[in-house]
Amino acid sequence: MTGSPALMPEPAPIVACTISGDVQNFDLLIEDMEAELGEKWGDLSFDDAIPFLSQSDARALEFVAVALGAEDEDKLGIVGEIIRAANEKKVKVILVAEDLGPMALHQLLRLGADDFCPYPLPEGALHEAIQRVRKARPTTATIIPGSDGAEEAGAQYGGTGREGVLLPVHGLAGGIGATTFASNLAWELANVGEEGNEKQKPPKVCLLDLDLQFGSVATYFDLARRDSVYELLSDTAAMDTESFGNALQLYRDKLHVLSAPADMLPLDLVTPTDIARLILTARRMFDFVVVDMPSTVVPWTETILSSSQLYFVLLELDMRSAQNTLRFVRALKAEELPYEKLRYVLNRAPKFTDLSGKARVKRLSESLDIKIELQLPDGGPQVAEANDHGLPLSEHAAKNPLRKDVMKLATSLYALTQVEAVAAD
Repeated sequence: MTGSPALMPEPAPIVACTISGDVQNFDLLIEDMEAELGEKWGDLSFDDAIPFLSQSDARALEFVAVALGAEDEDKLGIVGEIIRAANEKKVKVILVAEDLGPMALHQLLRLGADDFCPYPLPEGALHEAIQRVRKARPTTATIIPGSDGAEEAGAQYGGTGREGVLLPVHGLAGGIGATTFASNLAWELANVGEEGNEKQKPPKVCLLDLDLQFGSVATYFDLARRDSVYELLSDTAAMDTESFGNALQLYRDKLHVLSAPADMLPLDLVTPTDIARLILTARRMFDFVVVDMPSTVVPWTETILSSSQLYFVLLELDMRSAQNTLRFVRALKAEELPYEKLRYVLNRAPKFTDLSGKARVKRLSESLDIKIELQLPDGGPQVAEANDHGLPLSEHAAKNPLRKDVMKLATSLYALTQVEAVAAD
């Protein structure tokens, strides 16, 4: 009787699966899955994953770990279908990627993957990812920027709420006012709605200074430059929300700032993968992420452009701006990058009564075949004074015309996100 099926030990229930072309290529993943789950996991090929996920038994899964290498980039279509099928069954998805391009990684995360681990797996990375997806809120939860739900989801990496809005600012020439615009836009977003509605809760905003050599955001807010910024950027594989938060500084209890490193560093210190991790973490913690970009185009410019909702490009009414705009757009088109995301901002624009200046703006727009959607007035000496004193314009010169226009932009951006959030419901 000892060999009868009734007395045979029941197999351990399967609570997770790896999905890959060949799991033997990811030996560290096998070791970590065994350490975390023992025998309570299985393995599926890309072809077998969707048929399995279509079965009712798939609802018993906590998560699937989809492992991809550079050779799997041609399988992004089927991987996307796997992610959608897992989402339908309320099964969490952890991406384990080795040498996967930032565009491909971003595409899969946007399709609904819940977390990401680089391969080779850093020690404890899979364990932390599993803990995050287990703690994550249900995928049906709706999180509106500025709501309590957004704060709860932002408190943990891998939250399932809407990702924050990414707004890079790129000046096409030195001294064009890009950092001033980025700093004041971030500050106005962090204060949006306070004056008109005391009950309206401002969104959570983060400002990233990625001009690693000459970034001056810290100067404009009178903040120290921390060594922790270099430590964070030099090892993003080990980054989590705690280490990211430790590198941030809080200005006036409203705006979180990641300053440029204390020392001048090469722009290739970070790779596109590093920036993808940084941006992903920031967007999951904040409602708005404003990025002050270097004027130089670097390999990770593509990463940020592809991840952004709007990409602000600042120029002036002069020949160098016109030439640089032409080069910049031509480069993006040559690489088939989403140049349609660009939003052109003319700084120090002519006054309303300057008819000849208005005519020059029109000729500039027509000759470059672009649409200048925002014209910012010249704020005068008050702008430089505010920057030197480490204050946003709203605190140094609240009635400055430049400040008023930036405030209007921040208000409209926030209102737009609320409308989109309601429409998504």
